[in-house]
Amino acid sequence: MQPESHTISSKPEMAHISGQIRTARSFPAAAPLIVARWVEESFTNFDKGINWRSYVVCDVAYNNVNNWLWTPFIERGPANRMYIEVKFTVRDCSLFPGNALSCKETFSLLYYEFDAATKEPPPWEPDSYKLIGRIAANEGRFNTNTEVVINTEVKSIPVTKKGVYFAFRDQGACISLLAIKVYYISCPEVSVNYARFPATPTGREVALIEQSVGSCVANAVEIEQPKFLCKGDGKWYLPSGGCHCKPGYQADIDKQQCIECPIGKFKHEAGAQTCELCPAHSKAPDYAFSECRCDAGYYRAPKDPKRMPCTQPPSAPQNLTVNFVDQSTVILSWNAPHVLGGRADTTYRVVCDACSSGVEYTPNAEIFNDTKIAIRGLNAVTTYRFQVFAENGVSPLVGKSEYVDITVTTEASVPSLVNNVRITGVRSTELGISWDAPVNDISTLDNDHVVKYEARCFPRYEDTTNATVIQTSDLSATFEDLKPGTDYAIQVRAKTTRGWGEYTPIIYKRTPHTMGLDYVPDEENMQVRIIAGAIVAVVVLLMIIIVMTVLFLRSRASDECNKKQPSDCDTLEYRNGEGLVVTYMHCKMDSSPIVTTHANKSKSSLTTPLFTPAVGVSGSAGGPGGAGGTSARSYVDPHTYEDPNQAVREFAREIDAGYITIEAIIGGGEFGDVCRGKLKLPPDGRSEIDVAIKTLKPGSADKARNDFLTEASIMGQFEHPNVIFLQGVVTKSNPVMIITEFMENGSLDTFLRANDGKFQVLQLVGMLRGIASGMQYLAEMNYVHRDLAARNVLVNAALVCKIADFGLSREIESATEGAYTTRGGKIPVRWTAPEAIAFRKFTSASDVWSMGIVCWEVMSYGERPYWNWSNQDVIKSIEKGYRLPAPMDCPEAIYQLMLDCWQKERTHRPTFANLTQTLDKLIRSPDTLRKIAQNRGTNPLAPDAVDLTQLSSVSEWLASIKMSRYAESFERAGIKSLEAAAHINVQELTALGITLVGHQKKIMNSVSALRAQMSATSQGFLV
Repeated sequence: MQPESHTISSKPEMAHISGQIRTARSFPAAAPLIVARWVEESFTNFDKGINWRSYVVCDVAYNNVNNWLWTPFIERGPANRMYIEVKFTVRDCSLFPGNALSCKETFSLLYYEFDAATKEPPPWEPDSYKLIGRIAANEGRFNTNTEVVINTEVKSIPVTKKGVYFAFRDQGACISLLAIKVYYISCPEVSVNYARFPATPTGREVALIEQSVGSCVANAVEIEQPKFLCKGDGKWYLPSGGCHCKPGYQADIDKQQCIECPIGKFKHEAGAQTCELCPAHSKAPDYAFSECRCDAGYYRAPKDPKRMPCTQPPSAPQNLTVNFVDQSTVILSWNAPHVLGGRADTTYRVVCDACSSGVEYTPNAEIFNDTKIAIRGLNAVTTYRFQVFAENGVSPLVGKSEYVDITVTTEASVPSLVNNVRITGVRSTELGISWDAPVNDISTLDNDHVVKYEARCFPRYEDTTNATVIQTSDLSATFEDLKPGTDYAIQVRAKTTRGWGEYTPIIYKRTPHTMGLDYVPDEENMQVRIIAGAIVAVVVLLMIIIVMTVLFLRSRASDECNKKQPSDCDTLEYRNGEGLVVTYMHCKMDSSPIVTTHANKSKSSLTTPLFTPAVGVSGSAGGPGGAGGTSARSYVDPHTYEDPNQAVREFAREIDAGYITIEAIIGGGEFGDVCRGKLKLPPDGRSEIDVAIKTLKPGSADKARNDFLTEASIMGQFEHPNVIFLQGVVTKSNPVMIITEFMENGSLDTFLRANDGKFQVLQLVGMLRGIASGMQYLAEMNYVHRDLAARNVLVNAALVCKIADFGLSREIESATEGAYTTRGGKIPVRWTAPEAIAFRKFTSASDVWSMGIVCWEVMSYGERPYWNWSNQDVIKSIEKGYRLPAPMDCPEAIYQLMLDCWQKERTHRPTFANLTQTLDKLIRSPDTLRKIAQNRGTNPLAPDAVDLTQLSSVSEWLASIKMSRYAESFERAGIKSLEAAAHINVQELTALGITLVGHQKKIMNSVSALRAQMSATSQGFLV
């Protein structure tokens, strides 16, 4: 029979496999040799367009029926998990009354993996074939009164060898196999973030995520290694990294391609930007230009942005002028060039052809942007030629610069003619000076008289370039607009027909502060004193008025207090959850003491309630784990209800069983099966959602039913994005069911172990943030979980973590999870705070301790806390102060958070609100997660260290560090002894196909311990 081939175009991709089916028949030794075996027939239904070849068997008239039908050898190719879809019909046994000796309505589907195809099928005894499942007609059977009902069943198996045989075993049913389709699911070839990812088969397990590394599309460069996760349903998830289009190429977002820039446009850097038009004075004469070419006569400096227009060098400076010249100094100034070349970075450079090395320039730089310069240290009566060049960023590309020049001759040297410089007036912002006229004989000469004087004033510790200069023909000057409380230096010089003389020696004077008395001449002194006296009198009068006003108001307030009742002088202060605290002002009260209006054991303060609490509502979350303050909604314990059904009716929604479809059993427990199914949404029931369905076994005891419904009553009170949501319950028909939202990835610990090392640190921290947020909500509801662990956190397809298991898991928890039994029930020791173990004191603070263990589980990808220690060893170690070490590659900030959760004093632990806030900050600042926590090195020779030399094989050694998945790789490489494993290095691990950095570190750490222990053992034998 050729399996029916259906064309599937939607994602995910399915690869189909087909082949000719063979038949065989075997009987027990005592079976009669009557042959009624699988027969090939035609199955037609022209109304539906069906004309199929089918295999039929109907041996209901015989005992010990054992009919086999198998496929040829089907090579798995790249598949990790193969799917088989079977279309079949089953006749109802009621069609064979009296004649059916072994009528059944099911058949078995089996498979056998093999590394090579054989001419004949392999042995088909039960020991050789593995049972996939017994197939029943879920969609219905047919009899003479109904039309043919075609059933469809899909099963899947993980495959590791070259290929597989599928077999169908009939043991007395009346079956028609109409069509068989064998295929595997792969995530389709796709381009994301400008990286191409090949078609990737899904993992061997449905929950396993395969990581694919992509390659950049044409004309793109890698920014960060592109990665994409392929989920078990054939859909891509969570891309990371990617590529950017190269310079000269722009991104086509829809097609995920990099296309070249057209003529006249450019793109200068890798990225998602589009091509831009060339800036002014440039062009792109061809395709894929990363930089436009400048027009003739225009240039672009190396540091210029590529989108900046091309520019030109400036023209020469304008109006070069000599502002000042004496025997040793020349000051020049000029205007900016007429043409700046389209730039704003014009600088100037001054060249002096006859200046010696001792000449000083101000500004003291080779190039500057001022339009003024002072040259000092020149020789007297000397001619100098100064060239002032104008340049900008493109001048070096041109090779020459425009300039303007001027010739200046310094004046002759003249001695100082001024003496007796003195201070004549001091104010906070003014200094007055005077000096004497020259008295030497030179001033009497007609050809050498004084032309004018120049006085300058500048702050004591600053350069003279910022001096205030006054030129006058008088023998005095006044400097204004000075700074109060500042030391100033003052100098004076005279200019004759021979030039400027030298400055007088510096004299210093400090200006007074604003409020101080200024030094003035005698005629102004009396006026200043009158003003100062008036100011002081006004200030004193204002102070007296203020003091009298304050005393009057206090006296009046005291009188008013005495007239009122004592309660009128009270002020109310609300304290966290303690009611209104009455605080008394300082009033004398002769009346009788106040009587409290409600009982309060504390006598330190008098309190009165703000409102009457509602039944079942607590006033405060309380404890370190709570959020503090009064909660608008509080958890109600269903155990307080005499009738559990009443609690269910109050907190859970009753769902009609007709709206629920059970699709598959995905687990089981003490109370019944856990199934996956669909829930039709009211009112029309047209839309459906995936749900998880917990069923109660028929005939369960009343206690089991009550416990079962109690969990629903608890879940029904919660509604939060990080707490599992209860859709409703079915209690009015059997079986009794609890309907919750469906979490595709199952429990967090199993999911992490299946995907070890495949997530970024930021993703793991995001999971922890979700858990902390859910627990914060529960704490604010005054609910103590008591069993917070990664196994009790569920993960959906979007990697959102939700708190689950509200009481039921503690009843069905296995001993392997580390439950420590004391009087009152089981305690999960590895996750429980020490005070809860010792005194059964469960609070939100004990949940915070458990949260720290969950953080450790997440960062270690589901590793078992405290490894294989016994419960008693765990308890003793914690009491002695031992805490779990930081997991591999765990950020220091996250490990510090764990240590905070594991504080021995529960009042010292953070609240869940604190944890949520801290994790939020870490997510918003990923750089804080870069620093890795450093553990104190574990001594492999310590007494409590695992003795690796006692292990008997490499596979046992790998199992001890949870790396069994690589056992076959080690065996193929010939590494079969611990001695050979002790000499392996990182390069050899990569050659073996171990590429995950986390796995390499884990193996190499164990290799180092193995070497140390082997060395110690060999030395011991030598002794």
